[in-house]
Amino acid sequence: MVAGLEAHADAVGARLRERLRRRLEKLAPELELDPARFEQEVVYHADKSDVSEEIVRLRAHLEALRAALAGAGPVGRRLEFLLQEVGREANTLGAKAAEAALAAEAVEIKTELERIREQAQNVE
Repeated sequence: MVAGLEAHADAVGARLRERLRRRLEKLAPELELDPARFEQEVVYHADKSDVSEEIVRLRAHLEALRAALAGAGPVGRRLEFLLQEVGREANTLGAKAAEAALAAEAVEIKTELERIREQAQNVE
């Protein structure tokens, strides 16, 4: 799921540029665009919706989950904590999503996370 999310997020900037251009043309067709100003806006909006940090942290939390499950001894509390962190990243991803498809992927991650939480409650 994270790999799909990452692949989708990589192309958000280009799609955002095109969406902003179409919106401006529709709202003000007679307006002459200042290319430099337009690019500044694209960069601003792309930066606001950039989820690369969240994906990096999400991958780190998932790796920590794998390590905890592979280790010896009680891991229940650690799993709960790590799953909480995964949930935070998924929530942030959903909130920053610049596209419906990206938000839908964040919801899928949260849905799967709830299934995992139910299973983790049975682990000591």
